[in-house]
Amino acid sequence: MYEPMSLHLETERLTMRPWVEADAPSYSALTAERDDGAFSVQIARERIANQLFKTAQTGIALLPVERRAEGDFIGYCGLVVGRASLDEPEIAYELFRRVHGHGYATEAARAVVDAAAATGRERLWSTVRAWNTASLRVLDKLGFERSHVVPDEDGKGAVIWLTRMLR
Repeated sequence: MYEPMSLHLETERLTMRPWVEADAPSYSALTAERDDGAFSVQIARERIANQLFKTAQTGIALLPVERRAEGDFIGYCGLVVGRASLDEPEIAYELFRRVHGHGYATEAARAVVDAAAATGRERLWSTVRAWNTASLRVLDKLGFERSHVVPDEDGKGAVIWLTRMLR
């Protein structure tokens, strides 16, 4: 039905590729910056294995993001089923705070939007908590439009649903 998503993406400044076990410490450190805290390196390894399994099943992926010049892991970006569906997946991204404000999220997400279009899909979704103005700006730059707002299931405020047509 759909072509598999490319698992190797490059932009002017970034490289995205499949997860490897060696990403676990960096992935664990990234989660430490979240409000809900870190998970251990062992849990990061388990989540990486689960991501690789889901990618093999679905043909879509979250991919680690590295800066090309520095070669360092700065976060992830890709497609997930999330709150959406395999036919119309969600774009998701998270970067270390130390690299915020440099356009990396927009650059990585633009490459993922292009990769999603190449699979033959017609629409993407994104869900963003209302307080996350930086993510909302990234999605606006990529042409996502607000669809609707719902209360967050965990009681942490509203979730904004956005969508972008690919064709």
